Amino acid sequence: MRRRLPSLAIAALLAFASTSALASSVNMPPPDAVNQLRPGSSEYRIGPQDMLDINVSQLPDMTKTFQVDASGHVLLPLLGEVQAIGRTPAELSDDIATGLKKKYMKDPQVVVAIKDAQSQRVTVDGAVNSPGIYPLTGPTTLLQAVSLAKGPDPHFANVKKVAVFRTVGGQRRSAFYDLTQIRSGRVEDPQVYGNDIVVVDTSQGKSFFQNFSGGFGLLGMLIRPW
Repeated sequence: MRRRLPSLAIAALLAFASTSALASSVNMPPPDAVNQLRPGSSEYRIGPQDMLDINVSQLPDMTKTFQVDASGHVLLPLLGEVQAIGRTPAELSDDIATGLKKKYMKDPQVVVAIKDAQSQRVTVDGAVNSPGIYPLTGPTTLLQAVSLAKGPDPHFANVKKVAVFRTVGGQRRSAFYDLTQIRSGRVEDPQVYGNDIVVVDTSQGKSFFQNFSGGFGLLGMLIRPW
């Protein structure tokens, strides 16, 4: 069954946005630099849950796909846990080669490539037709992100109140946008980034911003950085 209304977690996010001093109706700055670069960039910084293709010459057990865990480490044969988060593929290649040189190989040849950048995804929720988590394959605007979720729900969406949540400088920030203003060209269509959360409010009855204005007790459980 298609979900028609925002979940309790999303309602709490909206309440947080509507009362937070960090909320605004203007464009937010881009997220921390670690989240901005695309997987194809040589300066892309590895994030949690990214899938890595690692190739080590003459070591079949280390020539396969590995996933970065939530703590930012990748578990490798012989070396154990190696920190991956925040490293470029080239830097991680050097780290692995250095570790192997210490005990196992004289001149290891290591190549690390990004197979799937899980950190470069946007969450679209609330009153949309297909809420979910969607990969960003290139520069993406707010309208395009909502389109990934098959657009606003025609019966329940309040397209004049769309929230974007983002981590900037280690802090959760939020901003509101009016899709009708963006579509008419009166307001710039802002870019969304990996790890952003986009929430379309509901038009039915009281706004979730009002219904859950006292919902801060939930935020510790429902809002988490990543």
